[in-house]
Amino acid sequence: MPDQLRIAVPNKGQLAEPASEMLREAGYRQRKDTRDLVLVDPDNHTEFFFLRPKDIAVYVGEGTLQVGITGRDMLLDSGAPVDEVMALGFGGSTFRFAARDGANMKLEDLNGKRVATSFAGLLETYLRKHAVDARVIHLDGAVESSIRLGVADAVADVVSTGSTLRNAGLELFGDPILESEAIVIRQHDAEDDPQVEQLLRRLRGVLLARDYVMMDYDVRAEKLDEAVALTPGMEGPTVSPLHREGWVAVRAMVPRRAAQRIMDDLWEIGARAILVTDIYACRL
Repeated sequence: MPDQLRIAVPNKGQLAEPASEMLREAGYRQRKDTRDLVLVDPDNHTEFFFLRPKDIAVYVGEGTLQVGITGRDMLLDSGAPVDEVMALGFGGSTFRFAARDGANMKLEDLNGKRVATSFAGLLETYLRKHAVDARVIHLDGAVESSIRLGVADAVADVVSTGSTLRNAGLELFGDPILESEAIVIRQHDAEDDPQVEQLLRRLRGVLLARDYVMMDYDVRAEKLDEAVALTPGMEGPTVSPLHREGWVAVRAMVPRRAAQRIMDDLWEIGARAILVTDIYACRL
């Protein structure tokens, strides 16, 4: 019997529910009560620990847990010896500078100024890289109030829509410090682990299933090359003869976002009985 795979999952915040939902789609048991901090999935020999997102990189870096799901911003802020091994496509945000509306600040204007943030490690690394000598004020939250309260001259904060900063009378300036999203992390130089590889395969399958649909249609044999050019599939479509002479049935995976356009194009070349179905899981 293999050892238990120990995985850290966000216990709250914008990453928590999407992370658990992705794990459910990947075939893992997930908690039903948000107060549960540990969950054992005996069928998959896996144990889940629901932790503060900012702490997850520390636990994985120490080797206490083999794998974690957290944000790229939180990983880089932690300084833990961990590697990003997969982006998960949710929890997108941008780490940006902001100052009082109308200040028209630039990055170089931060020299000698105070910058408030909840991500001190990430910000200090960025300022050093750009040779900016600013004082970093570490706050645990609500950094948008720090300028009004006289604690800082500018802030560096995670931005999803920017509405919170605008409502506080602040405007963004400078280039984005970091583009972040949910990621899977492992300890740096971790040894190969079949259970971890299985987890990653399952998560890749979920991502593909979310991004693609299965398309079936019938088309005249003489139009098959044109149809295949529109639906090349992953390794080529499946083509089967129909009882109706001169026609074939085609099945291929196509990008979900392009499905309606592809259906229109297939119709124009004479394809009929065009069907689209969801894919719930896959391995490619």
